[in-house]
Amino acid sequence: MKLVSTACTSCIVIAGVVFDGIVFACLAALALARPQTPESEAETVLDERSDNGDGNFQYTFETSNGIRASKIGTPGSEGQSNMQGSFSFLLPDGSTAEVSFVADENGYQPSSDLLPVAPPLPDHVHELLRIAEEQRASGITFE
Repeated sequence: MKLVSTACTSCIVIAGVVFDGIVFACLAALALARPQTPESEAETVLDERSDNGDGNFQYTFETSNGIRASKIGTPGSEGQSNMQGSFSFLLPDGSTAEVSFVADENGYQPSSDLLPVAPPLPDHVHELLRIAEEQRASGITFE
């Protein structure tokens, strides 16, 4: 009877060791699955700001993972803030995405090699635009 009891105790010990191993493996997998990218631990390395209180301002911001942004603002002619600036960040392939912009009376105007560009207009559209301009110049209007 004691032999049976020892065998069962051994089974329980072995099962406990296997269970502990499974739990450890799961915890290790969870730890390794945690984001290992610099974004998860990025820190601000530069943060310079100035605001004159009259609509003029500027700031520069940079993080340890390569994110950068800068902006200069001035009062606009229609009461808005006119701004120009840029921002950049690292892409997954290691290259840097850069966007510069102007925001003023004409709206937000970004510029970047990464932004899509419309194809050129077909020749007949240029002709139609010329005809429309002639019509406007001669006073023709359409309602």
